Amino acid sequence: MKTLIQGLWIICENIALWFLKVLCFIVKKDMTPELSDAFLQFIKFGLVGLTNTAISYVLNILTLLLLKPKNVSWDYIAGNLVAFFLSVLWSYYWNNRFVFKKASHGWQDILKTIIKTYIAYGFTGIILCNVLSYIWINCFGISKMIAPLINLIFSVPLNFIINKLWAFKE
Repeated sequence: MKTLIQGLWIICENIALWFLKVLCFIVKKDMTPELSDAFLQFIKFGLVGLTNTAISYVLNILTLLLLKPKNVSWDYIAGNLVAFFLSVLWSYYWNNRFVFKKASHGWQDILKTIIKTYIAYGFTGIILCNVLSYIWINCFGISKMIAPLINLIFSVPLNFIINKLWAFKE
């Protein structure tokens, strides 16, 4: 299984690098090793983000379904919070292992990075997504099931920048 995943990653990596070469050709920019490394890192972050998004969305919907019989008005906030706390652990693990590959120097270093990861995602996962969800749901009448998907447009790019430049910075 590990060999299959590695093989699939090599194929994805080659496709991504080919795309980057075409993009560099179009904008008349040299493809440096630093540029290709950063681009592949963003692609990896995106792959982790896709799995994280799926997990987060499922957790959010499950929370909404569990709270539906209670008929509470804050169910979407609870959904965002449950999804946040569990999906950030998922993101930390895979970003640390697959994307940023931060070397840890003991449990204190791991704990420090986890805390920084929660803070990094805290702004986008709790504050920004709840504010945006409130706006989408209460001002625009968008479904509670769709609002978390719209939030991704804002939270994903911001999460990458914060994680790369702060949470996983060596």
